[in-house]
Amino acid sequence: MEQVNKVRRLIRLEETGSTNSYMKLLLQKEKLGEGTIVVADYQNKGRGQMGNGWSSEKGKNLLFSLLIYPDGVQANAQFIISCIASLAVKNTLDRFTDDIRIKWPNDIYWREKKICGMLIENDLLGKHIKNSVIGIGMNVNQERFPANLPNPVSLKQITGSEQDREYLLDIFTSEFFMLYTEFQNGGVKAIEDEYMLDLYRVNEYHWYKDTNGYFRAIIEDVLPSGHLVVKTRDQGEKRTYAFKEIAFSDAPD
Repeated sequence: MEQVNKVRRLIRLEETGSTNSYMKLLLQKEKLGEGTIVVADYQNKGRGQMGNGWSSEKGKNLLFSLLIYPDGVQANAQFIISCIASLAVKNTLDRFTDDIRIKWPNDIYWREKKICGMLIENDLLGKHIKNSVIGIGMNVNQERFPANLPNPVSLKQITGSEQDREYLLDIFTSEFFMLYTEFQNGGVKAIEDEYMLDLYRVNEYHWYKDTNGYFRAIIEDVLPSGHLVVKTRDQGEKRTYAFKEIAFSDAPD
C-alpha cells in the first residue's frame, strides 16, 4: 500500500524491492518534484554500493530515497552530491551521539562500526547530471544483525534508547537542504572542506590494501570525481584510487 503526502512530497511504502528502484521507476512514469522522498518500512531487495546488498529488519530502521535535480553539476564532478548527503547524515546523528565519521566514499561510522550506508544513482544528460536519487539506509532501532555483516551498529545500541524514525528523517531533510542550498549558492569549497575534516582515519597513517598488497598511508584528498588520494608512509608516493580499488585494513598478520 502506498500513502502519498503531497505537502511533504513523501511517498510511504510498507514494503518494496528498494526505494531507489521504486523512485527510478516512478520517474519513468511521471515528473517528480525536487525533494520527493520514498520511504519504506522494509526492502526485500535492498542495494548498496557496487552491487552489495543491504539487510534491514522490518520496521526498525530508516530506509529512504531522496530525489534532487542538481543543475549544472558535471558528471566528472558528481562527488559533491555524496559530500552533501554524507554530511547531512553525520550532522543528523551528531545530535544523538559523538564519534560519528564519514568513511570514504559515503559510509557513516560510529567509531569502528557502520551505522549508515548509501547508494547514489545519477542519470546523465550529456556531460551533466539530470537527476540524482540518493538512497540511504540508517540503522536506527535494530539490535540483532545477520552474522555475515562484519561491523554493524544501530543508534539504539549506541544510545540505549528507542529512536523516532520520523524525527530522524525530518532532521536529515533539514540538514540536507541547508547544505544543498549552500552548494547552490556557490559554497562547494566549504562543503568539500567540511567533508575532509569529518573523514574516518583522516590525518593519521593507517593500513590499506590494494591489488599489490598491504601498505601504510595517510589520506591526502578526495577529488571532485570521488577518487581517493593517499600518500604512502614508506616512499611518500601519492596514489589515486576509485571505489573498490583500495580497502581499509587492520595491520596485516
